[in-house]
Amino acid sequence: MNQLQRNASVRPLFMASLLAALLAGCGGGGDAGTIDPSASQLARKPVVATGLAPVNLGTAGNFVILSKSGISTVPSSVVTGDIGVSPIAHTAITGFSETMDLSNKFSTSAQVVGKIYAADYTAPTPTNMTTAVSDMEIAYTDAAGRTLPDFTELGAGEIGGLTLVPGLYKWGTDVSISTDVTLSGGPNDVWIFQIAGTLNEAAGKKVTLIGGALPQNVFWQSAGAVAIGTTAQFEGIVLSKTMIAMKTGASANGRLLAQTAVTLDQTTVTQPANGGGQGGKAHK
Repeated sequence: MNQLQRNASVRPLFMASLLAALLAGCGGGGDAGTIDPSASQLARKPVVATGLAPVNLGTAGNFVILSKSGISTVPSSVVTGDIGVSPIAHTAITGFSETMDLSNKFSTSAQVVGKIYAADYTAPTPTNMTTAVSDMEIAYTDAAGRTLPDFTELGAGEIGGLTLVPGLYKWGTDVSISTDVTLSGGPNDVWIFQIAGTLNEAAGKKVTLIGGALPQNVFWQSAGAVAIGTTAQFEGIVLSKTMIAMKTGASANGRLLAQTAVTLDQTTVTQPANGGGQGGKAHK
């Protein structure tokens, strides 16, 4: 074989080797192409709409605070929206120095920008309160029963310092907010947090909504007690199987819906600005 023939036969092999080398360099397999699956990276992935449906509160959405066993305050708290208890009687509402309306259907308080309802007030309040509590329990079951979570056991239960995108989150543990946490999404995005244990926000910490996210689209379903620390700021709707405790000077923008008691201590609780009842009906 002459030199020209040898060059012609070698050239295709050389080009094939060169192409293979180039493809290997682009294809990854090295560290530069590795995806970090850590909890913090997952929590910071780009914000996208999940299509997650909000939890329908029914008539429980008429209340900024709703409880089955009592609502107490250490004055003076500032509550914007209606509050109510059922099946327990109005005597379980303490610290508000309420005044009964002439209709006996509701009472008022200087600490409540709204009305106060109880199961032993004049009709139709007892029926309305029974329905509201039932709707609260249905909403809790809905939130707890959502399947196919986007994130499970995120941060081993510590979500302080994270930026959370919309989605369904699930923990089989307690959840703590030991440093500020941010929820980043749009006005139609939904967050549902399924918590098998307790939910605790440390003193002076903040839950912050950015990007147009709304508190009525944030649902904290907790099987255990919920504690919002001294001067802490909280956002969203709490659906607690047990109690909700707002410590001294704490504030919440959302709703506190508890299947036992709600306690306030010179705290501020404000219902979402545009209602956020997801099905609630006006009181009569």
